[in-house]
Amino acid sequence: MPTAPRLPTVGSMTGMDARDADLKKELDATLRTRRELGEEYESALVDSFLEKVDQRIDGAVERRVRRQLAEQQMTAARDSRSPRPTDSFGERFGFGIVSLVLAIPLSAIGGGVANLPGMLVAWAGIVGVNVVQVARTNPGLFGHRRRAERGDAWED
Repeated sequence: MPTAPRLPTVGSMTGMDARDADLKKELDATLRTRRELGEEYESALVDSFLEKVDQRIDGAVERRVRRQLAEQQMTAARDSRSPRPTDSFGERFGFGIVSLVLAIPLSAIGGGVANLPGMLVAWAGIVGVNVVQVARTNPGLFGHRRRAERGDAWED
């Protein structure tokens, strides 16, 4: 006696596995409802099923985005706890050389315009720029790191 050809299952047609059991049940229910109601409700049933699929995809994307955001926040928190020098020896050496080279004409201009006070102002500016550079490259040198560790880095 010939047997009727077997219809493909939802799982074989869609490639769904055990993780998608709820979605598989929804699709089975949608197909049964379509058989019962007829073709005139087919588009509404398909739209309803696609809405459920969209919600499931949106939920998965939202979870993935939240996980990646949490990972980025954890990485940022770890990086903020361990300050590293922001430049190399070559950059520091180059900054020192440029500072000394510019000190010569600045001293001459300051001394020529206002004698000793002008020269002192020029050298105060040079020293100030170098102190800012050292503070930028060595965050814990002037006590800023201790305040940040206590949690009152924004307080005066």
